Amino acid sequence: MERQRALELIQKHVTTKNLIKHLLATEAVMRSLACHFGEDPLAWGMAGLVHDLDYDLTKDDFSQHGKLGAEILSEEGIDEDILHAVRAHSGNVEAQTRLAKALYCTDPLTGFLVACALISHSRKLKDVDVPFVLNRFREKRFAAGANRDIIMKCGDIGLSLEEFIEIGLKAMQETADDLGL
Repeated sequence: MERQRALELIQKHVTTKNLIKHLLATEAVMRSLACHFGEDPLAWGMAGLVHDLDYDLTKDDFSQHGKLGAEILSEEGIDEDILHAVRAHSGNVEAQTRLAKALYCTDPLTGFLVACALISHSRKLKDVDVPFVLNRFREKRFAAGANRDIIMKCGDIGLSLEEFIEIGLKAMQETADDLGL
């Protein structure tokens, strides 16, 4: 699927600006992770871009989250590896590939990094660094909705927490204008 078609589907199914920004952030981080691992950045970025396509449709029945999105995307002929990652990112299906595992731990990381940016003096990602994020990571009350156990699953894709944060933060800083941060 072409990125433009994915954006059309997002426009059709996603109703909030913040969720669209989350999708763009996840796309950026997933592309960077793909480059780091020598994988296809277009495929990994696409998985990040469309992973919450069904969020509004499944918010009242989280057990369907990822499944419905994969059904919508399947009709578009999207690759099975991406469909598996979309199904697995919600935790409703076990992540079995590096792509799926990467998406699973990236999803909450993007929200955590946004929260870090919002408490910086400028409220911008440019003023956030890895030590700042790591310090906040240890504060359990800070960004409590960002599941740290899931973020720590970065070890399953061969990255330390510090490496994962560094890759994710740099990717989001590079697309900060699109994210409004």
